[in-house]
Amino acid sequence: MRTVRRRISAAWSRPRAAGADGPRPRDAGLVLQAAVLSIIEGVFRPDLAWPIATTLVTLAILPVLLWRRTRPLGSVAFMMGSTTAFTLAHAIAGIEPNALVSSFALMLVPYALFRWGSGRDRIVGAIVISAGLLFSSSLSSDPVTETVAGIAFLGGACLLGALRRERVEARDRRIDSVRAREREALARDLHDTVAHHVSAIVIRAQVAGSDPADTAQVAESLRVIETEAQAVLTDMRSIVRTLRAPAAYKPTAGLDDLARLAAPGPPPVVVDIVAPEDLPSIVASTLFRIAQEGVTNARRHSRGAKKIEVSVTVDDSAARILVRDDGGPARPDSGDGHGLQGMAERAALLGGEIEAGPDPAGGWTLRASLPLGGRA
Repeated sequence: MRTVRRRISAAWSRPRAAGADGPRPRDAGLVLQAAVLSIIEGVFRPDLAWPIATTLVTLAILPVLLWRRTRPLGSVAFMMGSTTAFTLAHAIAGIEPNALVSSFALMLVPYALFRWGSGRDRIVGAIVISAGLLFSSSLSSDPVTETVAGIAFLGGACLLGALRRERVEARDRRIDSVRAREREALARDLHDTVAHHVSAIVIRAQVAGSDPADTAQVAESLRVIETEAQAVLTDMRSIVRTLRAPAAYKPTAGLDDLARLAAPGPPPVVVDIVAPEDLPSIVASTLFRIAQEGVTNARRHSRGAKKIEVSVTVDDSAARILVRDDGGPARPDSGDGHGLQGMAERAALLGGEIEAGPDPAGGWTLRASLPLGGRA
């Protein structure tokens, strides 16, 4: 019993989906199109007992589409209340209820309830929809058929909205997981870089303090301390914000590791590096991670590749890397893009950017650029 209560409480307190805004310009266009179709249908349909009233009621309900994302519960309540009242009016007059085909646009309202609404909105809205459907169906000459049809249309719209929301949120969770892993890796790289330089600073400070009278030794220590401090600042400025993550530390990969990506294959991997020895460690590590992922993707997804090329060039403004293969287009089931997402996250945190796609000359090309604002 407690488990059921907890589940109900969790469902009730579920927040609204992100991105629910409006009205949007396209919503106004949708309402306008549905209104025009309703007027045309009301004029030309001969089977409507109350063509004018049916058209006017439909036109009065259609504006709820404008607020279906921002006010999903209110929109559902207004739609169900209006349609139920109109069905009751038909029943009192002894007329079989009928509606415009164009009113099917209103199925977007229950869809939006389960796509964007909070847990409270969804639970209360489901009750409102069920009550309105059962009451309207009971006024029909064939309640069973009307109930089944109502469940199929209204329930189907609700189900589609719920499934769409779950799919989007699952995708967001996967992206957040990729982002978290890349930030953990960046945090480890930053830790290793800072730890190395700070350790050198501490050691040199201890040496300088051991014999203050040795001016040559003190001057040399101060020079090393200044150099190491500048290196720390350069690496720290390479990252957008400080990252912290509880993870086991491991040595920072760099250009030496990148060079070892070269392999005889198949397909053979050729690595060409033109970079200075004093490249910031965080940048060198990021270049390695990007190259590693790019080579892995080329081996895994390219078709018939005969060679994979990795090229790294560095100038005063940026470090650039290119990974390309000469294979055919990737297979349709060649992954979900999380590797590329991770590389993009890593590059973005350093102020860089990545682009990847088919090369006009054939094969697949990955390009990345990482700025070196502090280099001279």
